[in-house]
Amino acid sequence: MGILNSLVGSGMKVAPDRFPDPAVDIPASDAEQLAVLAGGCFWCVEAVYGQLDGVLAVISGYAGGTADTADYETVCTGRTNHAEAVQIRFDPRRISFGQLLKVFFSVAHDPTQMNRQGADIGRQYRSAVFYANEDQRRVAAAYIEQLQKAGVFGGPIATTLEPLDRFYPAEPYHQDYAAKHPAQPYIACNAIPKVDKVKKYFGNRLRVR
Repeated sequence: MGILNSLVGSGMKVAPDRFPDPAVDIPASDAEQLAVLAGGCFWCVEAVYGQLDGVLAVISGYAGGTADTADYETVCTGRTNHAEAVQIRFDPRRISFGQLLKVFFSVAHDPTQMNRQGADIGRQYRSAVFYANEDQRRVAAAYIEQLQKAGVFGGPIATTLEPLDRFYPAEPYHQDYAAKHPAQPYIACNAIPKVDKVKKYFGNRLRVR
């Protein structure tokens, strides 16, 4: 993972706090739900979502490929179909799938970059929503179209919508990596600024500790 990874939103024309709420969303239900999102380094994306109210757990892992290639060393070759991804378990009564997408597109990564995030280059760093059902696919597609029509970014959104076959948790040392290593150069340069953006722009959605 490249130390010089650029900050998210370099092509962004609208500040995160001016991002539109999703016009299409999934109604709240009593059952916990899962979302799987890929936006570059999973350390950074995990750190963003771990502080939101309604998010019950975040796991770093791999999605898009097969079980025999679901390990860090193999995924890092860029020769698998896996993306570094996070699985978010959330309470839809407190935060919706659409609101998770709003944070995903506005803070968690730069969705205009194709198969990369800054200096992290390769298909494993692609921007993707791995939808678990038709509702998630429909909401993600509608929000991407909404952002494109609003001209939020200076270029086209490269995010792919891919059916979720299976999510594979990453090795234990990857879990909560940013929280455990805040001074590590990559984390300090890439994850911490995103964590700070969430605090600045989504302060009303932070978990009360």
